[in-house]
Amino acid sequence: MVGDAVGRTGREALATLLPALRRELAVNVVIANGENAAAGRGLTPNVAEEMLRSGVDVITTGNHVWDQKEIIPYLDSGAPILRPLNYPPGAPGRGVLQQDGLTVINLQGRVFMVDIDDPFRIVDRALAELRDGAVVIVDMHAEATSEKMAMGWYLDGRVSAVLGTHTHVPTADARVLPRGTAFVCDVGMTGARDSVIGDTVEGVLQRFLTAMPVRLQPASGPAVLNAVLLDIDEQTGRARSIVRVDRETGDDQQG
Repeated sequence: MVGDAVGRTGREALATLLPALRRELAVNVVIANGENAAAGRGLTPNVAEEMLRSGVDVITTGNHVWDQKEIIPYLDSGAPILRPLNYPPGAPGRGVLQQDGLTVINLQGRVFMVDIDDPFRIVDRALAELRDGAVVIVDMHAEATSEKMAMGWYLDGRVSAVLGTHTHVPTADARVLPRGTAFVCDVGMTGARDSVIGDTVEGVLQRFLTAMPVRLQPASGPAVLNAVLLDIDEQTGRARSIVRVDRETGDDQQG
């Protein structure tokens, strides 16, 4: 699972680092969050296809999924892209994807975020339709670490992994919970290393110092790729291990 790709720099880091990582780590499936991949806000069909060509198999999203309007009809095209499952009925796209023996579920938190449907009850309904022992990865896209941790404990023993995204800051709490569910509060991001969560330092500082609605821009330069590597027992659906995988591009990386 690769952390939120931010802008062109994040996409180029994926293209540069991911193919070699797949070979080095003998990766079967790559999931990446792409909700900030198009100019730092949202996702477009062209950007999604670029990510898939880089070696991503499934793209998850979050609260910025609707920011680029051209993605909305594309979400119903059958492409391996998810939007959070707990948007109300009638929202475009899907929140669950099943392919090659793997189920990916995309959820969005409600603490300090848009108050959409309850992710805890929604995921219960989704899991009720799956067989016991299925390999299930949950992207829990949320602001509050408490809400992410609560989801991890709530689903412990029922899914293979609960992996937090959204804050773009990798956390050091990766572990397998007692009943076999891998967990991390936040995978991190794929984007400019010398930035504020992927955006230019200057723009973010201007917003904090002036309280004005400064339009933030993705930063460029050397990039980081934050990810976690899971080893899952395909017979039981339980995780054997979760370890952090963090890489950087060279100083010539442009964003």
